[in-house]
Amino acid sequence: MTRKRFKPVFNTLTKAVFIYSVLASGATFANMTEDEAAYVSTPPVIDGIADDDAWKDVKWNVMSSQMWGTLPEATDFSGRYKLRWDERALYLLAEIQDDHLSDTYADPLERYWDDDCLEIFIDADGSGGDHFNNYNAFAYHLALDNQVVDIGPDENGDAVAQLYNDHVDSAWKRDLTPPFLVYWEAAIRVFDDSYQHGKDNSPLTLKKGMQLGFMLAYCDADGKDREHFMGSHEITPVNGDKNLGFKDASVFGKLILKGR
Repeated sequence: MTRKRFKPVFNTLTKAVFIYSVLASGATFANMTEDEAAYVSTPPVIDGIADDDAWKDVKWNVMSSQMWGTLPEATDFSGRYKLRWDERALYLLAEIQDDHLSDTYADPLERYWDDDCLEIFIDADGSGGDHFNNYNAFAYHLALDNQVVDIGPDENGDAVAQLYNDHVDSAWKRDLTPPFLVYWEAAIRVFDDSYQHGKDNSPLTLKKGMQLGFMLAYCDADGKDREHFMGSHEITPVNGDKNLGFKDASVFGKLILKGR
């Protein structure tokens, strides 16, 4: 499945067809996979250098679930990640092995899923459901130039690609020794469904015990359009399609915010 750059409208009829296809397939969207993030009193510096105390003694989670395209060789792509949090943000460290970094499309809103990018899925209350043309959840595409893109309603209510650079601070660096791993750090401010693009919005204050919807994925393009799409959580396909996270938060896993 590919995403086109025209202004798609996820209208009532489209929603009805989508829901019917889910019910007819017998698939369930419930994703019981759970991650945990421990509180951190001194957050990591977001610089792509993975030497912060915040990351020490934190377990790695793997990105091994095929969501679209072909299954890559480990030298082509493999990935894993760590998570921490404080009141201001969720913190992510991803370790990516990618033998070819690709940024083909200069316009950050043009075919952004066909460039190499890290995709962070966040649902503030873990409620799941449609988020294609609303802010029930977010699917942030972090580009190699640190632009942050997702689909959301424009002033006419149409679903279009827009920038959300104030939601995520990110930085990455590549190791200079084989296997030339990329370390990508991010601080993600969490917004709930009251968010309005272009307005004055305040992120949530994160608290111990909160359960967020969460998933992580990587779009892998080797000098051309995306070839692999690998994620952190297994998705039950609907009519053979696992590429559902960009429009339905019910396929996300759960992320529990733990104490110190």
